[in-house]
Order: sequence, then C-alpha cells, then structure tokens
Amino acid sequence: MGIEIRTVNEKKKYYLTRPYRLLGKVKNARIFLGTNLSKSALSKKISDVEFLLEKKVSELKSVGDPYKTVLSDSELDGLKTLESRGKIELVHLSEADWKKFVEVFTYNTNAIEGSTVTKGEVRKILEENKWPDRSKEEISETSGVSEAVSYIRKTKEHISLGLLKKLHHTVFKNSKGYAGKFRGRGVEVAVISSSGAVIHRGANSKKVVSLLIELVKWYSKNKAVYPPIVLAAVVHNQFEMIHPFQDGNGRVGRLLLNNILLKHGLPPVNIELKNQKVYYRALQVYEVVGDVRPMVELILKEYKSLKKMLK
Repeated sequence: MGIEIRTVNEKKKYYLTRPYRLLGKVKNARIFLGTNLSKSALSKKISDVEFLLEKKVSELKSVGDPYKTVLSDSELDGLKTLESRGKIELVHLSEADWKKFVEVFTYNTNAIEGSTVTKGEVRKILEENKWPDRSKEEISETSGVSEAVSYIRKTKEHISLGLLKKLHHTVFKNSKGYAGKFRGRGVEVAVISSSGAVIHRGANSKKVVSLLIELVKWYSKNKAVYPPIVLAAVVHNQFEMIHPFQDGNGRVGRLLLNNILLKHGLPPVNIELKNQKVYYRALQVYEVVGDVRPMVELILKEYKSLKKMLK
C-alpha cells in the first residue's frame, strides 16, 4: 500500500492506494483519506481504512458468474486475456505423460477426500497390481479413478446425466452400494472440513435432477461462447454446488472438470493436495459472491505445476 497526495486549490488531498493485477494489467485502487491531514491523523486514517481497501481490491478483481449473468464483451475479452496469459497450449500428451498424470491425479484427487493411499502405493496398485495394507475401498477407488480417466479420454460426451452416473459408478462400483445413483429424496449432504465446519450444503434432494438438467442446457448453449477454462470452472463449481451424489462428488467433479478441458483440446489439470484449502476457498467464494476468478486462477496455477512435472 502507498500514499498518494494530490494538490487541489492549495489543499492537499490524501489517498491510500494499492496496486493490483487484473486480467494482465496493473491497476491502482484508492480510498480517500482526507484533506490537509497531520501525520498522526493520517496514520489513524490509514489504520481505519486498510481493510476497506483490501475489500475494494477483492471486489474489483472479481469476475461475475457466467452461469447467472450474461457477461459483457469487455468481460469476455478480459477472461480470454486471463486464460491466454496462462500460456496453455492445445497439446496432446504422450502416453508416458498420461501415465504420469494418471498417477498424480489419482493420488491427489483421492487424498483431498481423505484417502490414506500414498503416491508410491498408487503407483504399485496401478502399475504392478500390488495391494498395500489399506482398506479394499481405498484400493478399489484408486483403480476406479484411473479407469475413469481412461473413460473421459475416449468418450465424446461433454456433459450429460448419463455421463455423471457413469463416472461415479466407475470410481465407486466396488466401494459404495449407491455407485452411479443420484441422491434420492430425503438424502441431504454437506461438505465438512477436517475441523468439523460446514463448508457447503448440497442442493435439496428433490431438485438434484432438475438442477443438473439446467446445467447441461447451460453448457450446451454456452460451450462456444466462453473460454474453455471458464466453461470448465463454471461447470465444475455448479456441479459441486448441486452435490448430486451421496458421496464422491469431489472426485466426480474434478473428473468432469477435466472432461470439459479435454473436449476443448486442452490438457487435463491436477488439483494438488497442497492446494486443498485454496481449492475449497475458490468454491466458497463462487458460492457466496458468484466470483469464478479464484477457480480459473487455481486451474492456471495447476497447469504451471503440470508443465514442470511433465518435463
């Protein structure tokens, strides 16, 4: 933060300023502090409004929710600029690259949900068919995620209710009795943090199917309108808001995220365990204030990590 002083009609006007980057350009946010302030008065004013300036920056950097509001041409251009600055190229991963990706994605997407299977154990399960001393449910879900990644590589479907059921069944067919089935009436769910706090409550069970149909329709209507990463982020976030399954929504949601990216010619992305808090925060910001930017930025960040891994 800094202080900007403007002299107008022999009066000194003081502003608290903070630079921030928005869609590739550096801009300044400012809040008026007062006129002809003494050092002590200036110091007190700064202390009083620092948090307001941070709030203002957050609001200025936010990108509206395309699912609810038709974005303007300038907003669209900005989103495209944000995506292009991530330098994500249309690429085809080699089979060796895919092998690496499947291992790290399987480990991370399961670990985010509490799986105790280690990276090394994931490799042994997938490559050597060796079972570590873990529960049969964790082992089967390790194989299930790998199988689901193979499926989204081959399928031509972008999103449908049938695809969602297929992905859920593929991952959980040997661990959950409700694999491939949406929540029935009366089955309500919530996402709980490790500390016991409620992060999110899923949609009312009566509305699950109708909300998913709306999501499919939105994607069909907008798949040629928005940049691929924005499409993937919105679809993923909306899927997680609905939370259509009794359990396993996070893993299916991240598979769906990758399916949208792949269908637009982009490489897959791996949400790392170390970024779990950032990931949950991005979902919360989207739910509370309708800002899709945090999820888009996380995806771009994870792409950079993926590039390093595949070198």
